[in-house]
Amino acid sequence: MSDIAMIEAAAARLTGRARRTPLLSSPFLDEIAGRRVLVKAECLQHTGSFKFRGGWSAVSALPPEARARGVIAYSSGNHAQGVALAAREHGAPAVIVMPSDAPAVKIGNTRALGAEVVLYDRATEDRDAIGDRLAAERGLTLIRPFDEPLVIAGQGTTGLEIAEQAAEAGVDEAHVLVCCGGGGLASGIALALESRAPGLRVRTVEPEGFDDVARSLAAGAIRRNNRTSGNLCDAILTPQPGDITFPILRRLCGPGLAVTENEALRAMALAFAHLKVVLEPGGAVSLAAALFQPDRIADPAVIAVATGGNVDAPVFRDALRRFAP
Repeated sequence: MSDIAMIEAAAARLTGRARRTPLLSSPFLDEIAGRRVLVKAECLQHTGSFKFRGGWSAVSALPPEARARGVIAYSSGNHAQGVALAAREHGAPAVIVMPSDAPAVKIGNTRALGAEVVLYDRATEDRDAIGDRLAAERGLTLIRPFDEPLVIAGQGTTGLEIAEQAAEAGVDEAHVLVCCGGGGLASGIALALESRAPGLRVRTVEPEGFDDVARSLAAGAIRRNNRTSGNLCDAILTPQPGDITFPILRRLCGPGLAVTENEALRAMALAFAHLKVVLEPGGAVSLAAALFQPDRIADPAVIAVATGGNVDAPVFRDALRRFAP
């Protein structure tokens, strides 16, 4: 199980490697939300998402002989790129199992980073089975996207930065909204904040219809999604919370939130207009909840973690065309 010591160790390995992403603000966003809004721009992290942190944490912790054999991961794109870059920087071969309907920019970027990409049909094939088979056949180390302590520890370094930056901004009480798929980032941030800034409480945010974490938190037990495709927020579509992440989320997080596709697209347009950052739909759901669900948030400030910016151009153009202020 990940803990603050593992997060601090991951932070040491990431020193000089990960970017300390900014905590951004805009009076226009504050006015929309009716409270102070701070945006942790992990879309500006290497490879365009927070996933680089977990990828580097896991690859850098491997014994040299395991790195030489190579690593394997499965991902719709952001974990893929994070692991691919970390593997390349360590001189390790990387195989990435990706759904065939993943955004073209994510598939292309993963290949450009030197990884071998194996595509599968997420409606008919089991990525876990494919990953397990290839790992066994080739002697590769599997780096899971969220249910892996070293990955959670790497993502938790985001929480260490949030604690420092919130203090610098004079914020000691706030909801921290985190875009959530399997819960690796949310659980890592929650662990870090429990130790460093207990007045900051994590709330998970998911797309409507794919809110397995919110339903699991409400039920006190893991609940599955009926489907794992058919939403623009591809980066955070997972079958269910992780066996490792869910106990952390249940202990440390408030009730989960869910937003519509249109709310995510509108948040993308507003982030571009007022913060000058590019978000993908799955990376914008936390900001969408901060802006459009103010009645669900009690504190005078809210911190939204903007988790990724790897969006295909047609989707981004559509967001701007329909929702640019």
